Order: sequence, then C-alpha cells, then structure tokens
Amino acid sequence: MRVKSSVKLNMARINELTQAAVTALEKTGEALHTEVVQAQVMPFETGHLQEDATFVDYSESSQGKVSLVTSTPYARRLYYHPEYNFQTDENPFAGGEWYEPWLPGGISEDFAKEAFKKFYKKAGGV
Repeated sequence: MRVKSSVKLNMARINELTQAAVTALEKTGEALHTEVVQAQVMPFETGHLQEDATFVDYSESSQGKVSLVTSTPYARRLYYHPEYNFQTDENPFAGGEWYEPWLPGGISEDFAKEAFKKFYKKAGGV
C-alpha cells in the first residue's frame, strides 16, 4: 500500500497570524501596565516611578517577549522590600512586590492570558 500526500501552506495567512500574535502580545503588555497603574499598587510619591519610569519594552516582541521595565535605580530596592512604610495618599494599596497579583499563584494570574486571547482575536487571529 502506497500513500502520497502533498501539503500546501498558505504562507500569507501564516504571516498574518504571526503578526497578529505580535500585535496582541504588545497590546497585552500595555494592558498589564495599565492594569497595574489602575490597581494603585506601585509606590507613589512624585509619580515618576509609575508614570514616567515604567514602560513596556517591545524590542523582543517578534520573538514572543515583552517586558514591563522600570528604569529607575531605586525601583529594585522598593520592589524587593515590602516591609518599607510606603505612602498611601495617592495609591492606597502601594507596597513592594507590586506585580505579585499578576504572577502565577496571584489573584489575577490569568489576566495576561485572557487579554492576549481577546487582542489576538481582534487582530485577526483564529
């Protein structure tokens, strides 16, 4: 018994789906940044840390990676020391480890997955 088969790939559609995934990933990064800001969990004294120094890095989005970056030298110290006495005038839930709710095991751990699905569909994905 012999079987022959041929497969024709629709490369144009594959490229569209790949680009839709990249677009959805970038929008997911922005949505996560917005979610963190709206949750009011980042330390806020002058607003620089939350509003100016934290951004989404898209430089590796075509490889499937975006990062939330905080570009101040004191961000690491604040993040890893939740025992500090953070001001809560502007952000009532301010504290260290402010990304924890969105990491695995956190209360909003599925946020990124659900946001990606929504953005992927809107961008023309399956």
